[in-house]
Amino acid sequence: PKVGPLGLNAKKIGEEIMKNTQDWKGIKITVRLVVKNRVPRVGIEPASSSMVMQALGEPPRDRKDKAQKDIKHNGNVKFSDLIAIARKMREHNKSLSKTLSGTVTEILGTAQSIGCTVEGKHPH
Repeated sequence: PKVGPLGLNAKKIGEEIMKNTQDWKGIKITVRLVVKNRVPRVGIEPASSSMVMQALGEPPRDRKDKAQKDIKHNGNVKFSDLIAIARKMREHNKSLSKTLSGTVTEILGTAQSIGCTVEGKHPH
C-alpha cells in the first residue's frame, strides 16, 4: 500500500495485513486500511465470491503459477453456509437487497457464476 505520504511504515502495515489475512490464503479479498491520528487499523471486507470459495474448502493455490489459470470451482456448498454468508454480507452492508431472502438469492447467483453446486443441486 502507498502509505509513504502519510508518514507511516509500509513494512509494518504490510505485516499487519499479512497477519489479518491468514484465513484467506490463496483467495482475493479487499482490505480496508483506516488511518486515524497516524495509527493504522487494518480490516477485512471479503466479497461474496471469496466467501463462497472459502466455504468450498478448496486448498489454497499459488497465484504466481500460470498452469493453474482458469480453475473451476466445482465443489459442493451447504445451504446453511450460504445463509451464514448472506448474513455476513448484510452485516457489512455489501448487499443491495432489502431482505435476507434477496441477499440469499444474490449469493446463489454468485455460486452459479463460480460454478459450484448447492447441496448437490444447481444453484439456479
